[in-house]
Amino acid sequence: MAAPPASGWRANIVLYAALAANIGIAVAKFVAAAITASSSMLTEGVHSLVDSLNQILLLYGQRRAKRPPDAEHPFGYGRELYFWAFVVAILIFGLGAGVSVYEGYLHIIDPEPLRDPLVNYIVLGIATVMEGTSWAIAIREFRESKGDCGWWKAIRESKDPAGFIVLFEDSAALAGLIVAAIGVWASHAWDDPRIDGMASIAIGLILAAVATLLAREAKGLLIGERANPDLIAQVRAMLEAEPRVTAVNHVRTIHTAPERVFVAISADFDDSLAMGEAETLIERIEAKLKAALPQLSSIYIRPEKREDAEVVTG
Repeated sequence: MAAPPASGWRANIVLYAALAANIGIAVAKFVAAAITASSSMLTEGVHSLVDSLNQILLLYGQRRAKRPPDAEHPFGYGRELYFWAFVVAILIFGLGAGVSVYEGYLHIIDPEPLRDPLVNYIVLGIATVMEGTSWAIAIREFRESKGDCGWWKAIRESKDPAGFIVLFEDSAALAGLIVAAIGVWASHAWDDPRIDGMASIAIGLILAAVATLLAREAKGLLIGERANPDLIAQVRAMLEAEPRVTAVNHVRTIHTAPERVFVAISADFDDSLAMGEAETLIERIEAKLKAALPQLSSIYIRPEKREDAEVVTG
C-alpha cells in the first residue's frame, strides 16, 4: 500500500525543488549557448525553460483542484489537475521536442563555426549537479509514496501526476545533459559542428518519448480511472461483512481528485428489511466506510436484487 500523502509545502517539495533547479539551469544554458553558439546547449536551455513552465502549471493546477464543490461542479475541481498534466505533456512535445529537433536540423544544414567549449562543460557540470539533486528528491518522494508496489505499476496506478511527471522530466533532463555533453565533445574532437545539431535532435527525440508516455497517463486520468484494487476490495469486504446484506453486486469507483474517490455500490439487502430500517442501515454503512476510508468523498449505495443487477467489479 502507498504511504499517506504529505501536507502543506512538504507535499510539493518535488515541484519546488525542480522549479528552482530548472530556472537556474535555463539561465545558465542560454548564456552558454549565446557565448559558444552550441545548438545542443540552446535546446537544453529551451528544455529547462519548458520544464520550469511545467512545474508552474502543475502548482497552478494543484491550487485550482483544491477548490470546494459547488452547484456547477458537485464533485469538486480535483480533476482539473489532470487537465494541466495533459497540457504539460503537450508542452514537452510541442515546445521541448519540437524546438530541439528544429534547432538541430538548422544547425546541421547551416553549421556555425566551433568556439571554445569550456563554458559549455562548466554549465553542463553545474546543471548535472542541480538536476541530479532534483531527481534524487523526486526518486525519494516517489519511493516513499509507492510503498511495496513496483516502480512501473506505481506509475500506472498513481492518481497524482505531479510526482511522476517531475520524475520523468528530471530523468529526461539528465539524459539530455549526457547527450549534450557528448555532442559538444564530439563536435570539437572531430571538428564537425553538425554533430552538435545531431545531439540536439537526439534530445528532442528523448523529450518526444517522455511526452508521449506522460500524455498517455494523463489521458487515462482525464477520462477517469478506478481506485486502487485494494481499496475496492476493502469496500466490498466491509459490505459483505454486514449480516443484512445478502450480496454485493458491484463496487464501481472513479477518482475525482488524487485523494478523492466516488464510489457507487449495488447491493442486495435482506428482503425482511422495512424501508426505514434499510435507510438507517445504509446511513450506518456510509458512516462506517467514510471512517475507515476517508478518501471516499462521495458514497452512493443502491439496493438492488442480485438477479436484476449487472455484476461487475472495479
